[in-house]
Amino acid sequence: MNLNQFRQRAPFEWEMPQHGAMRVPGVIFASRELLEAMDAKVGEQLANVAALPGIVDAAYAMPDAHWGYGFPIGGVAAFDPDAGGVVSAGGVGFDISCGVRSLHTGLQETDIEAVKERLADVLFRRIPAGLGSTGALRLTGAEMGAMLRGGAKWAVEQGFGSLEDLARIEEGGCMAGAVPAEVSAEAKHRQRDEMGTLGSGNHYLEVQVVDELFDLKAAQAYGLAVGDVLATIHCGSRGMGHQIGTDFLREMVIAAPRAGIALADRELACAPLKSDLGQSYLGAMRAAINCALANRQILTHLARQAFAELFPGIQMPLLYDVSHNTCKEESHIVNGERRRLFVHRKGATRAFGPGHHELPAEYRAVGQPVLIGGSMGTSSWILAGSGGNPEHAFASACHGAGRAMSRHEALRRWQGRGVVDELARRGILIRSPSLRGVAEEAPLAYKDVGAVVEAAERAGLARRVARLRPLVCVKG
Repeated sequence: MNLNQFRQRAPFEWEMPQHGAMRVPGVIFASRELLEAMDAKVGEQLANVAALPGIVDAAYAMPDAHWGYGFPIGGVAAFDPDAGGVVSAGGVGFDISCGVRSLHTGLQETDIEAVKERLADVLFRRIPAGLGSTGALRLTGAEMGAMLRGGAKWAVEQGFGSLEDLARIEEGGCMAGAVPAEVSAEAKHRQRDEMGTLGSGNHYLEVQVVDELFDLKAAQAYGLAVGDVLATIHCGSRGMGHQIGTDFLREMVIAAPRAGIALADRELACAPLKSDLGQSYLGAMRAAINCALANRQILTHLARQAFAELFPGIQMPLLYDVSHNTCKEESHIVNGERRRLFVHRKGATRAFGPGHHELPAEYRAVGQPVLIGGSMGTSSWILAGSGGNPEHAFASACHGAGRAMSRHEALRRWQGRGVVDELARRGILIRSPSLRGVAEEAPLAYKDVGAVVEAAERAGLARRVARLRPLVCVKG
């Protein structure tokens, strides 16, 4: 990245001043080292986002930002529907509502060590993973509609988990405003056999141990202590989300010029929020959010069953579930005025601060848990939303380490078997149906997640609460 196009506003905050068609500045939260290492396309895409109609305040990028489809991954942008604001399928991403949820196990690392190989095997047997993976659940047309309307609430009603889970999921486990009729038959067909599956890419189920605490008050509220074992699930809406993105991008590319929107990049295809197409996309996207929430809820049930094989009677309460590929209608203060905005977060996590009314009562005093996945074999993190007035980037934070190189380059550098063996020597057991997939997700293909998290904290996006070390990873 060329630093000459930015001016430093604060030690971990860099502004790209308005130029050309930009309606607002671009802002990247990062250390100098992270910014210099970012692909130049991140700056180009940020400037393009800043030129979209109705954008408010700034186009933002998180410390883990890298080149994406239209929007940079790690991008955040909010749009005002009353000022011609738009919704962009590329600004949400193809894996709609991809997200992370963490579960307490009540176990300590010493409980796991003696059975770690068996636990890895039973998790791999019970958790469908990999490209094209299918689950035991096959939805009828009526069941598909109910799932798309009900999300995790629907899954709990089917016996996957408990009502207590719902209080610790965004939106209470069910996104309002979903319109299953706006989801194409092809998208529904693709999802019919994929409920309760991890999929491929960087998705995983990981068993982790709390290695270090940083914010003791927040850790206590979250129920975390050093040595505690957690189970963390990272996945999204599978084939449905991808198909919805494909369907609507095709329509938005054609519709944008008719709405008077000049696109700097066709990948930024969008529609006015107040248009029929914009409303149709929101209805379908919200249905996909519910699909992802239901999918993670079913996977939670399968993970609990797997642990119960080795630890009969185990209770695994949900810590939290938060998505990082969404567009949500939220209320935020901009220039001293509270406004109703549609906040796109693509590879960025919502990070509400202390006192926010949407948080569970037990977390409200310390802020929202922000779950940050590391790269396979490296630490993951739990942060807490910082809040503040004004909120940084519409109360958003990073979502993970962020890729440092393409999957093609990773395949050129590493072999999957070598990665598995090296991690095993470090005490980390990997189970995957694809050694090619393991190579693509090699730890060094990603940025240093510790540096990303430090930048997020130093920029005021979130506070570090706990660092987690991996023990077992099932990945696609």
